[in-house]
Amino acid sequence: MCGIAGILNLDKKPADQVILNKMVSMMKHRGPDDDGYFIDGVVGLGHCRLSILDLTNAGHQPMFDKDKAMCIIHNGEIYNFIELRKELEGLGHKFSSSTDTEVILSAYKEWGEGCLGRFNGMWAFAIWDAKKKELFCARDRFGVKPFYYFFDGKVFAFASEIKSLLYLGIPRKPNDTLIYDFLHYGILDHTDDTFFQGIQKLPASHWLKVKQDGRLITRRYWDFAVCDKIADNHISQDKYAEDFLQLFIDSVRIRLRSDVAVGSCLSGGLDSSSVVCVINNLLHSENIHSLGARQKTFSACFDDKGFDEREYIEEVVKKTAVEKNYIFPSPEGFLKDLDNLLWHQEEPFAAINIYTQWEVLKEAKTRGVTVILDGQGGDENLCGYRKFHIFYLNKLFKERQYAVFLNECLKLLLSPQILRTARISYGLKYFKFTDKLDVSRSLLNPEFLKSFQDRKLDFGNSPDFGSRIKADIMQWSLPVLLRYEDKSSMAHSVEARLPFLDYRLVEMLGLAPLNQKIRNGWTKFILRNAMKDILPDKIRVRKSKLGFSTPQESWFKSALKENLKSVFNEASFIQNYINKGKIVDDLNSFFAGKTILGAQIFFRFYILELWGRKFILGNYER
Repeated sequence: MCGIAGILNLDKKPADQVILNKMVSMMKHRGPDDDGYFIDGVVGLGHCRLSILDLTNAGHQPMFDKDKAMCIIHNGEIYNFIELRKELEGLGHKFSSSTDTEVILSAYKEWGEGCLGRFNGMWAFAIWDAKKKELFCARDRFGVKPFYYFFDGKVFAFASEIKSLLYLGIPRKPNDTLIYDFLHYGILDHTDDTFFQGIQKLPASHWLKVKQDGRLITRRYWDFAVCDKIADNHISQDKYAEDFLQLFIDSVRIRLRSDVAVGSCLSGGLDSSSVVCVINNLLHSENIHSLGARQKTFSACFDDKGFDEREYIEEVVKKTAVEKNYIFPSPEGFLKDLDNLLWHQEEPFAAINIYTQWEVLKEAKTRGVTVILDGQGGDENLCGYRKFHIFYLNKLFKERQYAVFLNECLKLLLSPQILRTARISYGLKYFKFTDKLDVSRSLLNPEFLKSFQDRKLDFGNSPDFGSRIKADIMQWSLPVLLRYEDKSSMAHSVEARLPFLDYRLVEMLGLAPLNQKIRNGWTKFILRNAMKDILPDKIRVRKSKLGFSTPQESWFKSALKENLKSVFNEASFIQNYINKGKIVDDLNSFFAGKTILGAQIFFRFYILELWGRKFILGNYER
């Protein structure tokens, strides 16, 4: 895992070594172990390395082919690099390192853009072809690894982090469209734009070429289908579970390939617990040196019982005998780390719970773990969110599946675990009739609101439930979570790996009927079925859902209260976006318990103000 940066001057000016060095140094936290540079006339490539595979100097980047005709910089991991290397050796390729980066370069030489379909992993890389004078860049299927770029026809520049591009002198102008979407809807990372005008993201599942004549070409190289059928009577649920488990175990297995220590996040939920239990079985059946003698897990806990998962975490600990590490995030710690957290995230975030993940990843690094496995992606692929119950009921009713509809309704209404952890206010945005009732609109400056009066985002239900599941994976839900995890993990020089985002698993789940995802009031049905005898039943059949949640509401009304008041009273960046008098009055009503507005609404304005002060109005450099 690393940081990459590059400049290609299409106006024929030579690449500036000083600028390139600064671009890399801005993200040295992503790769503290080594750095390297390549300058060839108009092109410059820079890299900082977090050593994971082949810790020797043979893994130094930029890396070249034997003819020095191609040069690569790479951020990420190709988990099936061992198998690909054997295939390429059979085709005559020779290797001088044990890295996946060298495999990427040889694969590109052998198969061109077609190599991307053979990779199983997460990546963002750039290859300079000196003969063609052409730059080829690519991002993994789900966008786990970031790739930001700026292109004005004269200069193409890219980097793993936005800060590096800002150093080029790009005007720091806010993207008002994304600000509107965030303040009104509370959504982020749903487009290829960023909060900075002129800086974009290479979409997931795409490659990009900058040609010698200055053309910029992008193409999608991978896609997948999601079944919209309720059931498939030709395949048994046991067969689905068997096929899923086989893929899931292999997905975890290849993500344990590492020359440094590997650990796991453990929230107590179904996804992370499944990862931990599968790892434990592999540890006892195979020689996996990266885990050591005992798997290390990292969990966030709270004294507030409504947010504490130790009851479930201890079930996993008891079954697996893992080394548990408990972290207790606090509002005081959040205030202390907020400026650093925002600097690393680079764009606003939607809630304080991002800090919980931040603390878990920091503790992992403190305990000597450099690679960590996480359950991210399970909710999107397996319909784990509460909203999917509503979408499923709607589909059942429309297709006149009344018996199934009634059964699912009863299972929901008679489940205290579901009702106790459901957050109705969070789900209202998925219904079109609530748009004009959204009280957050009253907090916006009328002129700002008017300029976006025709902007409508339909991220709610869809006649095609399968398409709605896919949209969560590729647009509405997963991208922002991947951004959070990448930035927070790399801030602590930790590599996060996500078994639920193995593309083979995603394709398999996509083709499974809906009742393999939701059945009898349970989400993630196929996972629960597959994990019999592997996962403690208390977790396998639980219906409550927290994840890395944080008691944001109580924190706002206690330790963070004065800081919130100060930020809103002294607002400088958001003054053109808000109705300041209204928001200050409503904030006081919130503290007094006299408004329906929740902490999540005020947090949007709070974090946007702090982001604007740092990245638009202030000095973001260190």
